[in-house]
Amino acid sequence: MYAAVMFLGGTNTSAVQSIVAVERTVFYREKAAGMYSALPYAFAQVAIETIYIAIQTLIYSFILYAMIGFHWTVGKFFLFYFFVFMCFVYFTMYGMMLVALTPNYHIAAIVMSFFLSFWNLFSGFLIPRTQIPIWWRWYYWASPVAWTIYGLVTSQIGDKNNLIEIPGGGEVSIKLYLKDSFGFEYDFLGVVAVVHVAWAVFFCFVFAYAIKFLNFQRR
Repeated sequence: MYAAVMFLGGTNTSAVQSIVAVERTVFYREKAAGMYSALPYAFAQVAIETIYIAIQTLIYSFILYAMIGFHWTVGKFFLFYFFVFMCFVYFTMYGMMLVALTPNYHIAAIVMSFFLSFWNLFSGFLIPRTQIPIWWRWYYWASPVAWTIYGLVTSQIGDKNNLIEIPGGGEVSIKLYLKDSFGFEYDFLGVVAVVHVAWAVFFCFVFAYAIKFLNFQRR
């Protein structure tokens, strides 16, 4: 799941940047001619990308869910789809936002790579939150990918009380193991879902208002 959301999400971020950069040039011309208003243009672009992501996520989720072998229930699959969908949305909005904030997509790509490396490092996969030094733990909560992994893992197995054997530690329930080892709690899923929406909305509005107020045209 980590690889699925991190790498495809990163691909979405990278792929959208050149498109937004080209369309921004057209937007400058049409805005100067009085044809486009900035915010409707920006939100229309967001809507188009969101529709594409919804279809992409549906196909991807069916394949990934079956390959992992999760239990097929409507509720669990919906949660899986929701977290993957919101993950791809905020990754895409992040890429669009960086293009809007920088003069060209080459600089946007450099900034993107810089922050994605931190999202990756503090996602909770390479180093679980409980093992991150306390003075760096705040960045775990500032990594959108950490929230996605939290949501995906906890929504699928965070409510299970099946016993598993821990080498050198005896038997413990899956629910308790996730809480002690990773800090994942099933009752926290509602907050995790809201934070996903908040990340996407934040990146979306920064993109929209950057398009409105920043102009990198040199003529």
